[in-house]
Amino acid sequence: MVNSILNKTQILTKEPSKETLLTPRFYTTDFEEMSKIDVSSNIEEVQAILDEFRADYNQQHFIRDKEFIMNWDRFDKETRAFFIEFLERSCTAEFSGFLLYKELSRNLKDKNPILAEGFSFMSRDEARHAGFLNKAMSDFNLSLDLGFLTKSRKYTFFAPKFILYATYLSEKIGYWRYITIYRHLEKSPESRVYPIFRFFESWCQDENRHGDFFAAVLKSQPNLLTGWKSKLWCRFFLLSVFVTMYLNDAQRAGFYAAIGLDAKKFDIHVIKKTNQSSGRLFPVILDVENPRFLELLEACSKQNLELVKLAQEEKSTFEKTIGKFFKTAIMINYLVELFLIKPISTENEWEMIF
Repeated sequence: MVNSILNKTQILTKEPSKETLLTPRFYTTDFEEMSKIDVSSNIEEVQAILDEFRADYNQQHFIRDKEFIMNWDRFDKETRAFFIEFLERSCTAEFSGFLLYKELSRNLKDKNPILAEGFSFMSRDEARHAGFLNKAMSDFNLSLDLGFLTKSRKYTFFAPKFILYATYLSEKIGYWRYITIYRHLEKSPESRVYPIFRFFESWCQDENRHGDFFAAVLKSQPNLLTGWKSKLWCRFFLLSVFVTMYLNDAQRAGFYAAIGLDAKKFDIHVIKKTNQSSGRLFPVILDVENPRFLELLEACSKQNLELVKLAQEEKSTFEKTIGKFFKTAIMINYLVELFLIKPISTENEWEMIF
């Protein structure tokens, strides 16, 4: 009897999910080039955000309470799998941010102390988020070996300017995801089936501050926010984060259904809000109100779901390779068409790139 109880409460190390184009990635960059970024032209805004980081509003926020102390075996097998995957992906994404910000802080400490301090504070926040999520996985008798992830994951190199664009957007879209879930569950408490969602309101403010820090740095580099090249990159990264989220969530509609949300409606809301927020910084944003935009986004999602289904089918390697080639080609065509939809200028001029 004692052994059976111990077995039920034993925390097992979860094998990391297989890496794909849509899984959270680990990044590295050119630290020497990053250290040369001069934020003096927008130093007041940068310093104001550093003051907020120093205040550390969420220092006592990520503390588990008695609501977590219950038997989560009450979840059916499918719902349990949805939550485990959500926690793993979220933990991996937060831990990825921690590693990147930690390395940036360490490498910039002597060369660019202002940026180094900001990255240090953000790595602190991301470490808390990742630790809290990993502890939540223990409710399902699982845990991620974050040290193993550090050594085993492939690192994608991004030039500093791409790090600025991509992390700004990832933090802002993270804010809108967390706050949308929180507000939905605030109105429908019966759907808050797991206590971690109670923490999302303050949690998302960390994401928002991180996004504001990157926005302040971008504002100090006018070459990244003016000219035709910057407009192309802004469009590219906006489309990248929107498509990645939409395709990922379409595969995980069951998770959103478990908390009373429609995955597509949720994503469309988050896309519109993130696009709107980006308009305060980027010279162009996407025309997400264009009916064709949503049609193409859904078409990409369907092709991706077919690719997932194809991988699971019992077919020869040759058949799968041919099928994957054609389905991927169709999806790339949709993505190109999405990118070519005329953007919306946020400048005081009516000029568009195309």
